[in-house]
Amino acid sequence: MDSFLSATTTAALQRLLTLQADADGSPLERLRAIRSLQTALEQDPATLVAVRDAVLAKTSWNEIAAATGLKAPAAKWRWGGSDEEISARLAAGRKRSVRPSSVPTDLPGLSVAEAAAARGVSAQAIYLQVRRGTLVSRTVTLPDGRSYKRVFPAGAPDAGPDTVAASAAPGSSPSAAPEPAAGS
Repeated sequence: MDSFLSATTTAALQRLLTLQADADGSPLERLRAIRSLQTALEQDPATLVAVRDAVLAKTSWNEIAAATGLKAPAAKWRWGGSDEEISARLAAGRKRSVRPSSVPTDLPGLSVAEAAAARGVSAQAIYLQVRRGTLVSRTVTLPDGRSYKRVFPAGAPDAGPDTVAASAAPGSSPSAAPEPAAGS
């Protein structure tokens, strides 16, 4: 009978079994072999084939989830649908994971929270000052799609007329709008 595992997974498993039988491998060599097997198993189509076989056999998603150590919604998200749907979900997840999670420190102006702290007022008071024209706000959008509301004193070099026009441009918030952007 042929193995249901891919050749890559089978080789990684054999490598780990060889290290276990020899007991001579260094701890780092064992760790690399374990990680290699984990990576191979995650990429092996055998899991998807087994899940699809289970679904065809009328196995519930709860049972499939229990067998794989997941909750039913997570199992259905991971393996439900066509190959194209699964690939699209995984690609979207990879795209999100590449995005940095920290706020960049080199943005112009102040965040709404920073401006509020510097002036000793609430964020809402900053939005009121923007509406009254004491402050100018602009939404800065980074190439990765993240956007940040930035605040400038009226008349500051970064808050010139082009800033007001930029904040009223399509796809960005007008300077008087009181909604905060991500990261403010």
